Amino acid sequence: MAEVAFGGSAEKISLEEVGLRFEVDGEIATITLDRPEKRNAQTFATWSALAQIGDTLPQQVRIVVIRGEGPSFSAGIDLRMFTPEGVPGQGSFAASAALDSSAFEQRIAQAQQGFLWLRRPDIVSVAAVQGHAIGAGFQLALACDLRVLADDAKLCMKEPALGLVPDLTGTKPLVDLVGLSRAVEICLTARTVGAEEAARLGLAELVVAPQELEGAVRDLTAALLATGRDAATATKRLLQGASGRTLEEQCAAERREQVVRIKSLFAGS
Repeated sequence: MAEVAFGGSAEKISLEEVGLRFEVDGEIATITLDRPEKRNAQTFATWSALAQIGDTLPQQVRIVVIRGEGPSFSAGIDLRMFTPEGVPGQGSFAASAALDSSAFEQRIAQAQQGFLWLRRPDIVSVAAVQGHAIGAGFQLALACDLRVLADDAKLCMKEPALGLVPDLTGTKPLVDLVGLSRAVEICLTARTVGAEEAARLGLAELVVAPQELEGAVRDLTAALLATGRDAATATKRLLQGASGRTLEEQCAAERREQVVRIKSLFAGS
């Protein structure tokens, strides 16, 4: 059984205890948030476990699907983290607040690692979202390359309403997808964005009935795997860098990638 240390602690607990399932079927890995009785609420251990999965992802995996067990994708932060007692064995925000600022930032950086690896160019990450995706749940969906939503999905960036900021890598993709003004409105009102609006705003690639979600994700992963790995990796890398380059720089990047691709395809001919 896989084990993970959290929060810089030497203590290790199983993925099952964290509330995660991790399964690999050929080139597809599936991560399931598996705390349906808590609407898949997340904790420090959740984020550490996600980071460890990324660090140890089998080399053959090309697609990573993230889903939630039960009616919700993820209701966000486990609210016990706001209490003095916190989550058993994991502490609380009150305990973290006692750390010096540098140590506290490091703890947040460790949590962010659970989300950052989903952008790796050698994989495509897909969030299969049903029901609530609130706060950390919304940010986990935003960390993925693609989002397939059930039509009952409800997205909400709740952190500002709790006196916090979104700090799990979600602010940049939100602004990139919907623009600054809409991102400000969504975050500072902490309102719910339904599935159809999410699709209009570019937050979802596809919206389907809840009973069709699994099949839609399966069809999407099959289509993604139809493209060869090396070309897919190079293309994703090229697209990811586009927003930070001028047109001339992007053209140069295209040339470099294409030279490698064509030399590889026709080596020895």
